[in-house]
Amino acid sequence: MDVKDAETKRYIGVDAGFNTLVRPAFYDSYHAVAMANKFNKACGGKYDIVGPICESGDYLAHDRIMPDPEEGDLVAVFTAGAYGFSMSSEYNSRPRCAEVLVSKGKACLIRKAEGTEDLWRNQIIPEGLRR
Repeated sequence: MDVKDAETKRYIGVDAGFNTLVRPAFYDSYHAVAMANKFNKACGGKYDIVGPICESGDYLAHDRIMPDPEEGDLVAVFTAGAYGFSMSSEYNSRPRCAEVLVSKGKACLIRKAEGTEDLWRNQIIPEGLRR
């Protein structure tokens, strides 16, 4: 997590971006956001939650009142739903995230996170281009 305090706005940078959840950038969809390890802490300010891709559309939430972030905090983005993963991509060579199903108060992993090797797994280098 990175925190940037600009003159007019404060940002929380996370390791998920519009390649992970594109709906806020495409449709201006609203997703509740919370500091998962600080549910009962006082809120310290208003932040934009942004991703690592460094493009203007790489955000998950605007103007959210949150506790002041610290290294090691966990940001939860709620209601990503069925469209979250199906609309995700490997844009900018970012592997897709894991999927976790939460039901009746229990969480279980239903798809492992991709690794960098998964980005290249099905690539074929034509014979004439090999060194």
